[in-house]
Amino acid sequence: QVQLVESGGGVVQAGDSLKLSCVESERTFTNHNMGWFRQSPGTERKFVAALSYGAGTTYYADSVKGRFTVSRNNAKNTVYLQMNRLKPEDTATYFCAATPDPLTSDQRREVERYDIWGQGTQVTVSP
Repeated sequence: QVQLVESGGGVVQAGDSLKLSCVESERTFTNHNMGWFRQSPGTERKFVAALSYGAGTTYYADSVKGRFTVSRNNAKNTVYLQMNRLKPEDTATYFCAATPDPLTSDQRREVERYDIWGQGTQVTVSP
């Protein structure tokens, strides 16, 4: 069974940077569309960024565009989320997700399109 394990979360101040990592347990990683989502207590899980397999096209939520960068290292079965100029409103649990299904640009932003999820890593940004 494919597993995703996130790491890299922590407590930082506004303006700082963090880099999240998500390691997939199977070699099928190279055939998976990957996504990052985040969730705060009492709210729905929301799209942050996505990265396609193959061409490696990236997609971002408007709230993080220009500050966050998603990338992947297929040799390490790992997808990254580099987060710069963090804001208090970025505070959330961040989840990595994967699916082997082909997705349209809009579908990549939908939680229900992803089959495999990690356990999440907490990011807290203080003012």
